[in-house]
Amino acid sequence: MPLRPNQRLKLDDTDDKLFYAYPRFVTHVDDGFIQQLTDLYRQRLKPNTRIFDMMSSWVSHLPDDMEFDHVEGHGLNAEELSRNPRLNHYIVQNLNENPQLTLPDQSFDAVLNCVSVQYVQYPEAVFSEIYRILKPGGIAIISFSNRMFFQKAIQAWRDATESTRVELVKRYFASVPGFTTPEVIAHKSTVPNFLQWVGIPGGDPFYAVIAYRREAQ
Repeated sequence: MPLRPNQRLKLDDTDDKLFYAYPRFVTHVDDGFIQQLTDLYRQRLKPNTRIFDMMSSWVSHLPDDMEFDHVEGHGLNAEELSRNPRLNHYIVQNLNENPQLTLPDQSFDAVLNCVSVQYVQYPEAVFSEIYRILKPGGIAIISFSNRMFFQKAIQAWRDATESTRVELVKRYFASVPGFTTPEVIAHKSTVPNFLQWVGIPGGDPFYAVIAYRREAQ
């Protein structure tokens, strides 16, 4: 088990659906982070494939110049998801109450989770579902920064440093047999060094942990 019981606790333990009942039409990271994520998606995703955008909102940060066969969204606020132009369909479900998705086995080429992994209380169950719905060879991209709704993040995340959060997500993948060894992309600032040298402060740090479902033997 990647987490002890106390590490799953939240400061606000009320129903997550109450916290997310009202839509938030904002981006939770800066433009530099978003650009790096979109560039990563452009590099790693393939056009005309099936994408599952887990714990999504009104924007998915997918490249505008890429078309996909189907983008399935998931989240806790139906109004946000209904405004997301990239979604072909969406489901509203609290994964902390019920991590089992009503999606067929091996039905997606990619699973994406952007700046939301810190709220997952049962990651071993959620990552098992990610594995289950991925096709062999399919990719999972978990991206995050140092921002969060502090009261809704689990204790393991709140207490961790940025580097140990990366290790935590790697452990989530490792808890499910069948994923490849996770790859880490870490840019501690989303503002280029030459701009920081002239006094422009660093932006949100960008982290992505990436793994693939192993091909069938």
